[in-house]
Amino acid sequence: MTLIVRTRARAVETLALDSPDNRNALSAALVGELAGALTDCAEDTGVRAVVLTHTGNTFSAGADLRDPPHPDALVGLLRLIAELGKPVVARVTGHVRAGGLGLLAACDIAAAGPRATFAFTEVRIGVAPAVISVPLLPRTDPRALARYYLTGERFDAAEAARIGLVTAAGDDVDAVLEPVLDGLRRSSPEALAETKRLLTARVLEAFDRDAADLTALSARLFASAPAREGMTAFLERRDPSWVV
Repeated sequence: MTLIVRTRARAVETLALDSPDNRNALSAALVGELAGALTDCAEDTGVRAVVLTHTGNTFSAGADLRDPPHPDALVGLLRLIAELGKPVVARVTGHVRAGGLGLLAACDIAAAGPRATFAFTEVRIGVAPAVISVPLLPRTDPRALARYYLTGERFDAAEAARIGLVTAAGDDVDAVLEPVLDGLRRSSPEALAETKRLLTARVLEAFDRDAADLTALSARLFASAPAREGMTAFLERRDPSWVV
């Protein structure tokens, strides 16, 4: 079963996460297929830029608790987006949770529509936003991250734009992206690659410095007793034992 729908228009390749039955959760299969599609785009001279979007009402619900990707695979996917020699643009019209926010942060540009909502829900299931912090921390307002990391609160597209999680928000996400994609189509592929390298230098430094430690932290937390309780409670649709 294909989990990524691929289309192309005027040198812009659109990759749509297409696993609506589990709200586009980041399963091992989806992460692997998305990484393969991005690698194809990197090698295809006919692709000027990539749009990452979704089917259904959820961009991504985060890690698939029934079939989670290996932390190394998630790190590899996030780094691939940041390192890709072509701009990657996120188009969000639905909900984004936990690990899905790492995808947004790894993208070069992100736009969100009025129905988009966001939440770092990791603390509510007994873990932490470890691996996704690699691209998030260099690009997002630290005081806002402190609030939303620690509380798991939901916030809207306007707030996501205010704190730097997305580039822009608007009533019509395609209208927001129209001048962006036009600009990318008018730009030299070589210049885009070099300019992206300038912009992602700090993010890639964070991968080199922190990815191994945060991957180990993620693995330790997911194997912990609080995580087992939190994930069980989530799957059983009840509050975990620590809620007061």
